[in-house]
Formats: sequence, structure tokens, C-alpha cells
Amino acid sequence: MMRFMSHLAKAVSGLGGDESAKRNGALHYESLISIDSRAAPGVRYTIHRMSFGRRMELSRRVRELTGKIDFLKAGTETHEKIEANILAQEIDAMYLRWGLVSIDGLIIDGESATKEQMLEKGPEDLTREVVIAIKAQCGLSEAETKN
Repeated sequence: MMRFMSHLAKAVSGLGGDESAKRNGALHYESLISIDSRAAPGVRYTIHRMSFGRRMELSRRVRELTGKIDFLKAGTETHEKIEANILAQEIDAMYLRWGLVSIDGLIIDGESATKEQMLEKGPEDLTREVVIAIKAQCGLSEAETKN
């Protein structure tokens, strides 16, 4: 409940937007954000900004897997720890599929990069950067982003 309230407080305090975003008395809001990559200079990716509906959608997708991860992490067997790690990577892939809109300036095997190519064959440091940016849009802390 506290996490929700902190997101609510941020949302309410940020409703005014900055003055440059207001024109003719209306708030102009962009639902996408483009980011220049630090891991791969010349690459620019576009991700979704968080909205109420998108937060609900993502929460539904992640809920089941996070419960399984918590259960497996509590186990003592090596295979349980490995399975928990695999599930955590599946959640990161879910974030990328859910949040990445486009990626410019990256060619993988002679083709413009797509979400699936990023996951399957893309540079790992860039893929992790994109996932971290998406999680940041979700309001996750750095510690939560590492999970």
C-alpha cells in the first residue's frame, strides 16, 4: 500500500507539469520518452512512460512470476536458485517487451533491431540499460531494478 501511495504522491505533485509543456491552458503530455544510450553511443531508444492502465497491465503480468521467484529463492537447493534466476530474467524480458517502443541506430545481423532481436542477439549491456530505463519509468528503486 505504501508503494502505491508514494506513486500517487508523485503523480499528484507532478500533475502541473512544467510551464513549457503547457500551451493555451492545456497540459501537453507525451506518453513516450526517447533516451540516448550511454552503453552504445549513437543508439536512441523510445520507451513507454508509466500510466495508470499500463501499471495495472504490467502488475498483472509480473504478479505470478514474482511469487514463484520468492518461493524458489527461499529454497536451499541449487536448482531452485537457478530457476529463480531464470524467472527473474524472464521478468526482465517481459519489461522489455512491454516497455520498448523502438530502437534507432542499432543494426543486428544486417537488420534494424527489434525487441525480439534485442533479447535474442542484442548487446547485453544495451539490453540491460533499456530494461533499467523501463523499470525507472515504473518507479522502481535501484535495488528493485537489480532483482
